Amino acid sequence: MSRLVMKFGGTSVANIERIRNVARHVKREVDAGHEVAVVVSAMSGKTNELVAWCTEASPMHDAREYDAVVASGEQVTSGLLAIALQGMGIQARSWQGWQIPIKTSDAHASARIVDIDGSEIINRFKERKEVAVIAGFQGINPETNRITTLGRGGSDTSAVAIAAAVKADRCDIYTDVDGVYTTDPRIVPKAKRLDKIAFEDMLELASQGAKVLQVRSVELGMVHNMPIFVRSSFDKPEDIDPHANQPPGTLICGEEEIMENHVVTGIAFSKDEAQISVRQIEDKPGVAASIFGPLADANINVDMIVQNVSEDGKTTDLTFTVPAADYTRAKDTITAAKATIGYARLDTATDVAKISVIGSGMRSHAGVAAQAFSALAGRNINIRAITTSEIKFSVLIDTAYTELAVRTLHTLYGLDQA
Repeated sequence: MSRLVMKFGGTSVANIERIRNVARHVKREVDAGHEVAVVVSAMSGKTNELVAWCTEASPMHDAREYDAVVASGEQVTSGLLAIALQGMGIQARSWQGWQIPIKTSDAHASARIVDIDGSEIINRFKERKEVAVIAGFQGINPETNRITTLGRGGSDTSAVAIAAAVKADRCDIYTDVDGVYTTDPRIVPKAKRLDKIAFEDMLELASQGAKVLQVRSVELGMVHNMPIFVRSSFDKPEDIDPHANQPPGTLICGEEEIMENHVVTGIAFSKDEAQISVRQIEDKPGVAASIFGPLADANINVDMIVQNVSEDGKTTDLTFTVPAADYTRAKDTITAAKATIGYARLDTATDVAKISVIGSGMRSHAGVAAQAFSALAGRNINIRAITTSEIKFSVLIDTAYTELAVRTLHTLYGLDQA
C-alpha cells in the first residue's frame, strides 16, 4: 500500500463528466489499497472569468478581496469531486486551504507556502479510510486570517507541498499531456516522451518555457525529494493497472535514480521575450547597478545579459532580455533613469525568441554549445545573445526562426531517436 497525492488541472475537471472521470481515476487507486489525497484546480476558464470580474468591478481592486474571489473556483471543484466520489461509495470530504491549514506568506495573489499541517488528513487516512479532496492554489495567512492564493500554476505547488506534508510516496500530476517530452511535439513531431527526468533538468525546462509544470512545484519536489509523476487524465481509468511499476507518463526524480544520462535531455523555447540594448554607457564601476537596480525595484525580472566594451575601453553596450509582458515598463524604467545611467541610445526588439538546450550530461561533455552554434550558423540563424550555466545554455534569436532552430537542435543532439 502506498500513500499518493493526485493532482488534476483545469482541463481535467472542466465539466461534470470530466469530474466523474477524475473520480474513476481516484477510485482505481483507492480500490488498489492506496491512501489518497486529491488536489484540484478550478474548472478550465473559471479562474480567468473570476479575475475578469474583479477587474470589471474595479481596475484597482484590493488584492485581499481578489484572493477571496479567485479562490472560490477551486472550492467549487473540490466540493463537486467529493460529491462524485461519495456517489461511488467512497468515503471523501473536501478541504479548503484554510481548513488544513496551508499557512502562507501575506503576498496576496502570489503567496508562498510557509507550513502545512497534514496531521488531520493522515489521521483520517488511518481511522476512516477517507479520501481528502483539497482545493489547490490557496492557503491562509495566519497573521491576518485572510485567504491567500499562490499565483498561476499554484495548484501544482499545492500538490507537491501537500505530498511532502502527508509524507506521500509519490505526487501524481494529471494533465492534458501524457508526460514530459524532449520538446514541444507540436513543433517537432519526432519529440519523444521521457520515462524519467532529473529534478534539475525539469527545473530548467520549466523555467525556460516548458509549460508542463510550474517552476515552484519542481523546486519543492527537489527540496523534499518528492517523486513527481506527470501523466494524462484522459487515459481511461479502467485501462490503467495501479500496481504497474510505471504506467504511461514521466517520473521526475533524483538524478541518482536515472540509470543513463543523455548529454541533452530536452529543448525549451519561449517567444515571450523582449530585448533591450543600452548603448554607449560610460564604462565605470556601478553602471550595471544603475540599470538593474531600478528594474529590480520595479519587480522586473532580467534574464540574459550581454556586455560589450568599446575598443578604447571608455564606453560599453549592455543588452538584456525581459519578459514580453514587462517590456513597456522596463523601457519606461530605463528611460526615466537616463540621467543617472548616462547612455546615448536605447535599442529595443520584441520579435525575439529564447531557445534553451538543457541536460545534466553537459557537466561531463565539452563542446556541446559549440555544436549548436555551428548548426544554427549552417541554417543562417543569427544569434543575438548567449547565456550558459552548468547544465544549460540559451540563445536569443529572431522569432521567425524559432521552429527551425528547435528542430535543428533536436536532431543535432539525437533527440529524434531518444
